[in-house]
Amino acid sequence: MLVLSRKKEESIIIGNNIEIKILKITGNTVEIGINAPKNLSIYREEVYNEIQKTTLKATKSISPNDIEKLKNIFKK
Repeated sequence: MLVLSRKKEESIIIGNNIEIKILKITGNTVEIGINAPKNLSIYREEVYNEIQKTTLKATKSISPNDIEKLKNIFKK
C-alpha cells in the first residue's frame, strides 16, 4: 500500500485520468473529490462489499440447468 500525506486542495493522480483531491478536513473526517472517467465505477468500501456479497449469493442460487436455459434464450 502506498501511503501519502496531502493537505487541503492537494491532489493525487492515478494513471492518466484519475484525480483524487482533498477538499475539506474536519476533525477525523476528510472530504475528497474524485475526477475519473464516467465508465469507471467508484464505491465506498461498505457499499462495494455489500454488492460483492449480494452478487456471490445470487450466483450460488443459479443451477447449471439455469445457465443452459439462459444460453438458449440468448442464442435466438
